[in-house]
Amino acid sequence: MTKPSFTQRPRLWAAGTAVTALTALSAAYFGLQSNQANANAPAGEPPATPVSVATVVQSNVATWDEFSGRLEAVERVDVRSRVAGAVQSVHFREGALVKKGDLLITIDPAPYAADVDRAEAQVVSAQARATYAKSDEARAHRLRDEHAIAQREYDERLNNLREADANLRAAQAALNIARLSLGYTQVRAPVSGRVGRLEVTSGNLVAAGPGAPVLTTLVSVSPIYASFDADERVVAQALKSLPSGSSARALLGKIPVEMSTANVSQDAIPGQLQLIDNQVDARSGTVRVRAVFDNADGSLMPGQFAKLRMGRAQQSEALLINERAIGTDQSKKFVMVVGTDNKAAYREVTLGSQAQGLRIVTSGLKPNERIVVNGLQRIRPGAVVKPEPVAMDVKPEVQTRREGSEQS
Repeated sequence: MTKPSFTQRPRLWAAGTAVTALTALSAAYFGLQSNQANANAPAGEPPATPVSVATVVQSNVATWDEFSGRLEAVERVDVRSRVAGAVQSVHFREGALVKKGDLLITIDPAPYAADVDRAEAQVVSAQARATYAKSDEARAHRLRDEHAIAQREYDERLNNLREADANLRAAQAALNIARLSLGYTQVRAPVSGRVGRLEVTSGNLVAAGPGAPVLTTLVSVSPIYASFDADERVVAQALKSLPSGSSARALLGKIPVEMSTANVSQDAIPGQLQLIDNQVDARSGTVRVRAVFDNADGSLMPGQFAKLRMGRAQQSEALLINERAIGTDQSKKFVMVVGTDNKAAYREVTLGSQAQGLRIVTSGLKPNERIVVNGLQRIRPGAVVKPEPVAMDVKPEVQTRREGSEQS
């Protein structure tokens, strides 16, 4: 076989190179077309996210609104002396409980005892003059009837009797005043309650009257008031819940109220609504409300901070959801509603107070709608979910275990 000449070899090499290049270009072209076809092909739907879903509960509940308030004593007294003098002795221990009428402080009684003695003597003197004037008038009356004296003389003696009687009454009044002043030297508790610190010690001189220095303070213990400011809308709803055709203000006790404080172990102390003020504060739009609570053990103190709840006289229908179903978007509260197509939808809601272990929803939801109660953080609006029905009142720890098993 004849071998190719030297001049033919370059031609064969060039032809082979061209074939190789053409093959590479063809492969690149068809590969690009294949990639474009794959890119234009529809992508498969993402898998549905499993979540726990519960139906919104509609139930008759007692609606409550929460407030912050302060405790106030029903009776508070600044104890002052009603007579001037020196403090002779103190008969109470600071901070102790006292009863109405208990002796607290004694003012030196000696000057007032002397005033009583003098007033008693004046009464005796006035009684003697009155007795003499009465007998003198009786004699003059007989003599006038016998025409032994003139009518003018009888009138003078009758006038003397009347003056003597008036002087006797004045002397008796002065004696009563002296005895009152002597009694005021014993400063007694005007009400039952807890006495405060002693402001004036023994030996000090004190004045009398409203401008006199305070000797101590006294506050009643039981019952005790709790006052708070309630929104005018809430007050109107509470009054509206009272039986129709009745005097609302006369039935305030039917509106339930509860209180809790830092130093009371039990969850809530039941009380009785006593006062709703007669006007709205134009600056804040609130109404002053006052409730009364029993404080037999004295654990509650005036001025103490308290959390209060005011309810309604009658129960009303409300929508209830689990706290775990509620999400926070800045200052907004929202839930994820699952539609018939099993897609999650963002829904802003307005929340009320707690009831039956759930949270009341005042707006944003309808009865029997389905919402996500577990897995809220794993879905976004529009996402397809795989709903797993649970009860709305399922316990949080059960929900947590279920959620953990789903994630695993």
